[in-house]
Amino acid sequence: LLFWRYVFAAIDTVAPGAATSALNLLQSPNSPRPTSCEPIITILLNAIATDPSIPDSFVLVLDDYHVIDALAIGQTLTFLIEHMPPQMHLVIATREDPQLPLARFRARNQLTELRAADLRFAPSEAAGFLTQVMGLDLSADDVDALETRTEGWIAGLQLAALALRDSDDHTRFIRSFTGSSRFIIDYLAEEVLERQPEVVRDFLLRTSVLQRMCAPLCDAVLNGNLDRNSEPESQAAPDSPQEISSQVSSQAMLERLERSNLFIVPLDNERRWYRYHHLFADLLRQRLLQSAHQSIASSATEGRESVAELHIRASQWYEDNGLELEAFQHAVAANDIERTERLIEGEGVPLHFRGAGAPVLNWLRSLPVAVLNARPSLWVTYASALMMTGQHTAVEEKLQAAEAALDDQQGFLQGIELGDTTRDVVGRIASLRATLAVNQHDVEALLVQSQRALDYLHPHNLPMRTAANFTLGHAYQLQGNRAAASRAYAEVISISKSFGPSIYTTAATLCLGQIQETENELHLAAETYRRVILLAGDPPRPIACEAHLGLARIYYQWNDLDAAEEHGQQGVQLAQQMDSVDTIAACGVLRARLRLVQGDVAGAVTILQEAEEFIRRNNFVFRMPDVVATQVLTLLAQGNLTAAAHLAETHELPMSQARVYLVQGDTLTAMSVLEPLRRQMEANDWADERLKVMVLQVVALHLHGEKSKAVQVLEDALALAKPGGFIRIFVDEGTPMRQLLTEAVTRRMMPDYTHYIGKLLAAFEVEEQKKPQSKDKPFLPFAALPLQTTPTTSSELLFEPLSQREAEVLQLMAQGLSNHEISGRLFLALSTVKGHNRIIFGKLQVQRRTEAVARALELGLLGRK
Repeated sequence: LLFWRYVFAAIDTVAPGAATSALNLLQSPNSPRPTSCEPIITILLNAIATDPSIPDSFVLVLDDYHVIDALAIGQTLTFLIEHMPPQMHLVIATREDPQLPLARFRARNQLTELRAADLRFAPSEAAGFLTQVMGLDLSADDVDALETRTEGWIAGLQLAALALRDSDDHTRFIRSFTGSSRFIIDYLAEEVLERQPEVVRDFLLRTSVLQRMCAPLCDAVLNGNLDRNSEPESQAAPDSPQEISSQVSSQAMLERLERSNLFIVPLDNERRWYRYHHLFADLLRQRLLQSAHQSIASSATEGRESVAELHIRASQWYEDNGLELEAFQHAVAANDIERTERLIEGEGVPLHFRGAGAPVLNWLRSLPVAVLNARPSLWVTYASALMMTGQHTAVEEKLQAAEAALDDQQGFLQGIELGDTTRDVVGRIASLRATLAVNQHDVEALLVQSQRALDYLHPHNLPMRTAANFTLGHAYQLQGNRAAASRAYAEVISISKSFGPSIYTTAATLCLGQIQETENELHLAAETYRRVILLAGDPPRPIACEAHLGLARIYYQWNDLDAAEEHGQQGVQLAQQMDSVDTIAACGVLRARLRLVQGDVAGAVTILQEAEEFIRRNNFVFRMPDVVATQVLTLLAQGNLTAAAHLAETHELPMSQARVYLVQGDTLTAMSVLEPLRRQMEANDWADERLKVMVLQVVALHLHGEKSKAVQVLEDALALAKPGGFIRIFVDEGTPMRQLLTEAVTRRMMPDYTHYIGKLLAAFEVEEQKKPQSKDKPFLPFAALPLQTTPTTSSELLFEPLSQREAEVLQLMAQGLSNHEISGRLFLALSTVKGHNRIIFGKLQVQRRTEAVARALELGLLGRK
């Protein structure tokens, strides 16, 4: 009754006399029960609707409606809302959802709602509030940080601003601003926490150990129930604090907290997962620790679990539900070292192999050296996590610490018999050293350490045995035994299926792609590299740098230079996230080749200088031949034959030496270098190197005048290159290759490759359009080969050029003269003219005059006088 008296009195202020009858009836001794207030409300509504003195529009505001807990008030207020006259509007301000049929009002479009998200300040609004209203001089970064920390909560921003007035270092204060700040504590404690029933406060405090929560997880933390996989039984949420009891399920409590807007944020549309507002969570955790400390100080711990036990319960629930990272985080919070280590290693792939390297490293760095020495396996895990996060230079130090700790405990270095657990740790150390040797391409270390790992690792330690098999496969790959390497990588991928994908699954897949690339299977390799990028995740782990580099090389060969540049840049960016990896040098070679194609020789030189410095600084000597080979190309493009020859000879690079010989005009020596090199590549069954040699052989034979043999080798090269779609390997050889391809297609010498050669010639045409030629220098992208001292004539495109007399006969034939007319014009016998015709037809590979004229037009043979 008191509620409605206030409502009627409020209405009487805007409509004097309208609520008098209803108010008198409500205050009379014979007033009806609250559940029968509808007749009285009807009297009020009728008076409002018929009184002409009442304003056309007025608003009734009910503030702090969340303090109302009587169900009867909600029922009668619903009646009022459903029968309000048009000029009347109702505004309800409340911290929690009122007990009204909101869904029905929404469906009728009778409800406008302003929720917490609507009331939060956007970053720009927060900036205006802090600078203009609160008078603070803050940087944009400080404003953004504070808005993020408070999540746009206006009161939180105001409380933070009040505290900032007393701070000399605003940036430092904002970085440390939490729910433990004095103003925040006072506000949240007084206005929120202390006003809750004890059972609600208990729920809030004990579940505050969770970063996010769902009902089964909360039940497990609160009750220590081991059966955490089952969904809670349906239970209606309590409608008022008085109805809350200790038996209420977590699901009902979460729904109650959300409805009460108690700084709880839903994380999904199904309202299964929630979290607390960051500042509120800080307060709750601080209060929980205070409570625990007070219990310890008073020895009143009986019947009350510790904060660590709450974390252990959460860790167990997460582990039971397959959420290993969250299980690990709560084990860390509980300071349970044994449990944390077990969760890191997992039953299959270690946690840091699956992208959790940063949290694992943070925990290991927090441990005292004494704890690590007591558990040598933790030193190995430390080294492994550093490896997985690309911090390779720090790995060996941790492995040596592990060996020292083992020796102190087990007499490891003295050769004392080792138990299975210790032997497994020794095997893990060897496996990590083998992985380090991958970066240095150290074949001997790879073979020795990989075999040692396989000898010591426990048979059931499949993840590490997989790693050892991978490094063994990499040793085979470096030895050039691609078949054995492929088998090893396939074995790694097969074994990994029993415990899920790991970093070594990704690495083995990557290496398979590299082998496919060396087999000239570019389309298959590209698909494999794309699969590696998917396995690397989003954001990608640094190992994806090699996949991007592989795609860059492939797109380069496909003449998609924009895609090659893009993947090359991505490869560099990812490689730079790791320390001491050779990929950066390999990316430099690719980028330099792109600069050469673009005509930017100076840019290529700069990139190669940086790559060479990187190689020398990190002792990646195995990468030097690739860099030097590209440097030879830049020197040839600059016309510096002496330096190019010296560099090729010093580093003993046969292909580069042959290229220098060709530029010098010594085709015979070039061919003498290339022929045995080709036989060697064929004996090794190295398809990629064989193709490179053959393409350069084609140029050498062509320049030497052995056109028939050049065409034969060209046809073999096209057979190798066509399935992979190679383009640049031919286009990069410039004019000699273009001439030979043109001649081959015009003479229809390779009908099986007509379409493919057409694509190559089209690429040449595009290249020439991008690079306008001077009259004195033909188009030669890489090596300035000395072709002819005079411009190439059209007839020189034929194997057997036309003689001067034959050219004259062809010109007259094209003008439509008959054999008799040609005979008279050139003063030749008719039989001689017919003889010239036969020779012309043979050279042009035609059978009649009209075909001869058409072919001559194609070849541009009719332009000479």
